[in-house]
Amino acid sequence: MTGDIWNAQQYLKFADDRLRPFLDLVAQMETQDDARTVVDLGCGPGNATALLADWWPEARIVGVDSSPAMIDAAQQYAVPGRLEFELGDVREWRSAEKADVILANAVLQWVPGHLDLLGGLAAQLNSGGVLGFQVPGNFDAPSHLALAEVKRNWAGRVPAGLERPASHDPAVYLEKLVEAGLQPDVWETTYTHVIPSDPDPAVPCGVTEFVRGTALRPVVQALDEADAADFTAEYDKLVRVAYPVRELGGSAVQLLPYRRIFAIGRAA
Repeated sequence: MTGDIWNAQQYLKFADDRLRPFLDLVAQMETQDDARTVVDLGCGPGNATALLADWWPEARIVGVDSSPAMIDAAQQYAVPGRLEFELGDVREWRSAEKADVILANAVLQWVPGHLDLLGGLAAQLNSGGVLGFQVPGNFDAPSHLALAEVKRNWAGRVPAGLERPASHDPAVYLEKLVEAGLQPDVWETTYTHVIPSDPDPAVPCGVTEFVRGTALRPVVQALDEADAADFTAEYDKLVRVAYPVRELGGSAVQLLPYRRIFAIGRAA
């Protein structure tokens, strides 16, 4: 696809749910206290990247994203010489100086063949540096199976070649980190997100809104407004069945189990 498909406002509707895996990843990325260069690849709207200034108070932090919309949103957090944001593609990124910390939070799943990038990223680390990333591991979950089903129903109307996220099981990442010369630490977690949702079927449910900011977005962005609304409505019917709206604590919600895979590699 060409063009910028991402929307920072839609992505941030569920900022707290999206932030939790980032924080859980960073919490395990112990490195030298004197880290001087920290790079956040796929930084998105910058709200998470800004927190890294507290984690590594002596470091220059650079957020990189291929989406102009995300970089524009991130600029509100910029501090010249301390916290900066720039356009860049994770597939082509190279630093003028080696980094002490490289993060790639929920971005590699969008890169076909991303296992091949790990060796190059490892080569960008200083001695004692750390590479950390997390990717969704829920592509066989009802939320994504429903999306695949609707796309099949719309065959011929949904353009071919749309970006489709994918990831690997933990053991695959562990082996690749070892091949890259890094000491690996790999694990997975399933979060249960409590998503506010309207019981009215005429209104897109909470899970639809959650997925609209990620896996659903390339599809609806490729359709005209009327088709996008019809596609989304068809998808919404399926996920309302898969994730029933229920009352919990006096609120209408859906429970969304969400598996994520974490990997850290430490350079000697």
